[in-house]
Amino acid sequence: MWNRLFDRFLRHLIRLGSLTVTMPDGTTRRYGPGGEGPPAIAIALTGDDTVQRLVRDPHLALGEAYMDGHLTIEGDDLHGFLELVLRNLDTGDDGAFSAVQRGLRKLMRGITQKNPARRSKSNVAHHYDLSAALYDLFLDADRQYSCAYFKSPEDTLEQAQAQKKAHIAGKLCLKPGMKVLDIGCGWGGMGLTLARDYGAEVLGVTLSEEQLKIARARAEAAGLADRVRFELTDYRAVTGQFDRIVSVGMFEHVGAPQFRTYFNTVRRLLSPDGVALIHTIGRVSPPGTTNPWMVKYIFPGGYIPALSEVMAAVEQERLYPTDIEVWRLHYAMTLRHWHDRFMAHRDAAAALYDERFVRMWKFYLAASEQTFRHWGNCVFQLQLARDQRAVPLTRDYLYP
Repeated sequence: MWNRLFDRFLRHLIRLGSLTVTMPDGTTRRYGPGGEGPPAIAIALTGDDTVQRLVRDPHLALGEAYMDGHLTIEGDDLHGFLELVLRNLDTGDDGAFSAVQRGLRKLMRGITQKNPARRSKSNVAHHYDLSAALYDLFLDADRQYSCAYFKSPEDTLEQAQAQKKAHIAGKLCLKPGMKVLDIGCGWGGMGLTLARDYGAEVLGVTLSEEQLKIARARAEAAGLADRVRFELTDYRAVTGQFDRIVSVGMFEHVGAPQFRTYFNTVRRLLSPDGVALIHTIGRVSPPGTTNPWMVKYIFPGGYIPALSEVMAAVEQERLYPTDIEVWRLHYAMTLRHWHDRFMAHRDAAAALYDERFVRMWKFYLAASEQTFRHWGNCVFQLQLARDQRAVPLTRDYLYP
């Protein structure tokens, strides 16, 4: 029965390109018209219950089958396989089972994305408290773990990450001595840059104990500990007022039920003439849910927001949107750099964890890249203020 359902599922799904599947019983089937479009891909399935699981919950089981070695791809062309899947999903649908599951996940969103302080810390630890040596394998030297800004496809990762920080600093309209709050400061790279290059006094907050250790050590080593302070603090617990607030790659961990709380906190902490810059992954589609494999293995509690639901919260908390910018393929390019660096050090990653972890991380990086290329993910940069006169009248100040 499960083989028949799987066959029907793939015949319905694959309308572009071609997919050849070798089933666990050794039979081979081909789907799709071929021709121009997505690459022609051949996969092999093994395992007693792999087909059943793929039919019952393909969004979870696909990544698990790859991790467990029960789905192998000819030439290990994971990027090509995921491109084929996503481009076909974009033209049709993935069946009744998946539609029901998406509906149930949407109904449960208020529970699964509810991130009080204790759960937020646990969710952050799941990903960001992994071995620091893991991130050394694929990040740039400044440990920027968010979308880089490519002025040219030929830019190195280091160039693009430096350009990202400079672009954000420009939008903050910084002056020496300004007090800056960095919500979700990571390993400290943004805060250190704003203090060293722009003369700011920075408070960075994180919920990752591993990130905190490294950020503090970096501030000491750079001689900036008197101008940059890093604390293990939930953003909701911060007090005081700041001339500028920056948050890069953290909003994805807030969860839709907390959007108003988040922007209420930004408004409360921002001085009357202050400026905030929120940099987040977003979706160009209406509000939805998070892929269950990503929730289970990579970012528990995470959610990629639609601009409509973000701006609804901004409006309700009486913040003025002074600039909204959309980055399209920049994150796809960033993720390809990370993937290639990670795979060049796959043996070191396996030594830190194991081969299953390597396949999991490869699937995470490749799938993320393909969603930016073929599934409507992008990056939103929101410049917000309490007073519309807080920033210059035109964007000319960003491009002197």
